[in-house]
Amino acid sequence: MVAAIVFSSLLILALGYAVYGRYLSRRLGVDPARPTPAHANPDRRDYVPARAPVLFGHHFSSIAGAGPIVGPVIAATAFGWLPAVLWIVLGAVFVGGVQDFSALMASIRHRARSVADIARQHISPLAHRLFLLFVWFALVYVIVVFVDLTSSTFVSDPGVASSSLIYVGLAVVFGLLVYRRGAPLGVATLVFVPLIFLGIWLGQQWPVPLPLTDPKLGWDVALLLYCLVASVLPVWALLQPRDYLSSFLLFGALAGSVVGLALGGGRTPAGVEPLPALATFSDASLGLLFPAMFITIACGACSGFHAIVASGTTAKQLSSENHARPVAYGGMLLEGVLALVAVGTVVLIGAQAARGQAPTFVFAQGMGHLLGALGIPASLGTHFGALAISTFLLTTLDTCTRLARYVLEELFSLQRSLLSTTVLATLASLALPAVLTQMTMHLPDGTPAPVWRVIWPIFGATNQLLGALAMLVVTVWLRNEGRRHAFVAFPMLFMFGVTMVALGQLVLRYGVFTLIGGIAAGLFVLAVILAVEAGRRVFAAVAPLAERA
Repeated sequence: MVAAIVFSSLLILALGYAVYGRYLSRRLGVDPARPTPAHANPDRRDYVPARAPVLFGHHFSSIAGAGPIVGPVIAATAFGWLPAVLWIVLGAVFVGGVQDFSALMASIRHRARSVADIARQHISPLAHRLFLLFVWFALVYVIVVFVDLTSSTFVSDPGVASSSLIYVGLAVVFGLLVYRRGAPLGVATLVFVPLIFLGIWLGQQWPVPLPLTDPKLGWDVALLLYCLVASVLPVWALLQPRDYLSSFLLFGALAGSVVGLALGGGRTPAGVEPLPALATFSDASLGLLFPAMFITIACGACSGFHAIVASGTTAKQLSSENHARPVAYGGMLLEGVLALVAVGTVVLIGAQAARGQAPTFVFAQGMGHLLGALGIPASLGTHFGALAISTFLLTTLDTCTRLARYVLEELFSLQRSLLSTTVLATLASLALPAVLTQMTMHLPDGTPAPVWRVIWPIFGATNQLLGALAMLVVTVWLRNEGRRHAFVAFPMLFMFGVTMVALGQLVLRYGVFTLIGGIAAGLFVLAVILAVEAGRRVFAAVAPLAERA
């Protein structure tokens, strides 16, 4: 059954890229003759032209964090596999992919400026400041959730920590050889990709548990320090080579899963409780199918974080507008494939087992089962799945930190060329995650729960609402230029409605005077103000953009 679900969905995603992706390219006016900001304003730090495979690796590794794994596993376990699959496929093609592609094109047409800065030009200065605050909070949630998940993974499987350390070290060496010593990319790839996979085996042989009373606290601190260093370093030193190499891990995980399915690894083992197509319309912890499904599965179908990556780091490295569709739209659809595999692992593990484990471990065990069809021992396959997850987490973590730094620099007009302001903005972005990851949190019924689990609903709602607001900015931009914009406006209205309902429910469930409920209420108000600001601009009788400039 898993094979039928995944392969039929793959066909729809491929058709979506070929047909709808080409339609979007025409609507967005992709022009390979236009010089991109990476060529027009190179600075050898942030604005660095990247080859298409390298940039795809960076973009995909940055957006494919734990989101397309954790969300689909939680949602499929609660509601069944059918609603999850439908939302992933249709959402990736008609909502998430549209947001990613249009946000990237809007950014490169505005000198690689952020979506928030575009809001200042096309909506109002107030919209610019509010959008920056909204983005910064969303990025902080991502850092909190992913630090907590990564440290938990390292504690439960120290071998994954060892492999991750080896992988980061290899990425630094790769970057020095390719970007400073002129080593050919193809030759370096042939050498370092096998070394990455060797590191997986070495990590399993030589695990490095932290000799501390509280190893999770130690890994939390280590990960936050890693985020600090990675945010300050030039992109060529770690970001580009690490994301490029990690893409092979991600592609390996996806390819191994697909081949394993083709070879019969998708059969649910005997004795495993089958996962129903539709389990319920209302889950005790998540709430009603609508809107819970659409905010639980954020990454994999639609994620506002993608728009921030596209207009943050990706737009500054895009070498040609022709690369925009494969990088942004193709990257979103490939993340949808990862989300489908995550749903498949729930089917393989079984509903009962999935409910009793963390989603990351469900995915790792499912990977072990799928790779077993290739003759790979289950323990090694599970370790590979866990390492793939930690890779997703690490790449998203440091990209998030860099983007949060960009946001604060933009909000307070800090000079990016100064190392002191770069470090200060990074530390400010990591301060709240440092506090929240050490707090004891509870579910609405008072049950203690991991930080990531309590934060996830507000993270999902914020993430999806951020996507709606990003598409709102793109809609206003296209309208101001007198271009058709319905292909962005309709998914924007859908996501806006879904997430505003979800935020309202969070306020009712947690209470306005709690951490989660208070944040949800604040974000609800911010979103309403932004929508009003945009509405005033859209429906006002304004002069053409050229006359206002």
